[in-house]
Amino acid sequence: MTAVFPAAQIDISALQHNLECVRAAAPDSKVMAVLKANAYGHELALVVSALAAADALAVARVSEGVEIRARGCQRRIVVLEGVNNSEELALAERYRAELVIHRQDQIDLLQERERSASFVIWLKLDTGMNRLGFPQAEAAVALNRLREMPQVVQPVNLMTHLASADLRSHKMSEQQIHSFDTVCAKETGELSIANSAGLLAWPASRRDWVRPGIMLYGISPFADQTGADLGLKAAMHFRTRLIAVRLVRAGECVGYGATWTAKRDTWIGTAAAGYGDGYPGNLPSGTPVGVNGQRRPLAGRVSMDMIAIDLGPDPVGRVGDTVTLWGPGIPVEEIAGLAGRLSYEVVCGVSRRVPRLAEKEKQTTRS
Repeated sequence: MTAVFPAAQIDISALQHNLECVRAAAPDSKVMAVLKANAYGHELALVVSALAAADALAVARVSEGVEIRARGCQRRIVVLEGVNNSEELALAERYRAELVIHRQDQIDLLQERERSASFVIWLKLDTGMNRLGFPQAEAAVALNRLREMPQVVQPVNLMTHLASADLRSHKMSEQQIHSFDTVCAKETGELSIANSAGLLAWPASRRDWVRPGIMLYGISPFADQTGADLGLKAAMHFRTRLIAVRLVRAGECVGYGATWTAKRDTWIGTAAAGYGDGYPGNLPSGTPVGVNGQRRPLAGRVSMDMIAIDLGPDPVGRVGDTVTLWGPGIPVEEIAGLAGRLSYEVVCGVSRRVPRLAEKEKQTTRS
């Protein structure tokens, strides 16, 4: 156990286990591991190394791809938002990033590049999400333009994104897959549809490539399940320690606004973590934390740097003891639900002042 608190301890073996779960769910597909937003808050450097067995990596922006390359990684890197100007395009070429093309002016940028340039391209099709991509009626024109460009490695690859894959009974995913197939029926490039929810719930979306994100970190993409329910292992263990323990008498209040009142004499532990560390500030009293293997409730409001915990009339902890904010026994999905947020938001929201530390050094060295 590290002496640094609070800390987000990243379980390397859990990341590797979750990648194996992806392979088991989609055995005939290559895996494009999504590492955008600092690897969903888990620390890019740790996750790139831990997921050395992934076939490719996906990021949102060119700058994220540059950071990965700067760490010596030689695997395929796909930039999901593509480029927005000639400067980003030059960086993408220099650092050998594959580009998602989702609008016409990105094709214009490619065409302006020297004919000796060489880019692997993924054409993004909008099959119903209406966020990024070419609608079916415009896809053929975009494909033809890309086919004629010497700057583009042939054949062009194609992808789309499922809007409602986390809703198993929603028909939209079937409709999107059908729309994608209509455009891609005669294409020879590599194909990709499935995100985490897609590859788990919609087998028809597993194509040449799957693009898992949240499940790699041991978190369920479904609102009614945790990662553990799906056989995944939580990769982030967000922990801190008790910095004070005091007896509070029945009728006394705790915290800002005096929103919590002791119903009996009880011991209150103060732990060094708060919304300044990314612990959701709107969590209610009663939210569980882990103290010495027991779930104990928050008492009062979350402060910037501290929380108060009802340790009970016979205290389960003392100063220096570890407190689990989420991790083993305290699923992040539960915390997110109590905060009225997505699990994605919660792990991405852990602040930069919280160090990410590898909990187990079992990662391989290939990158």
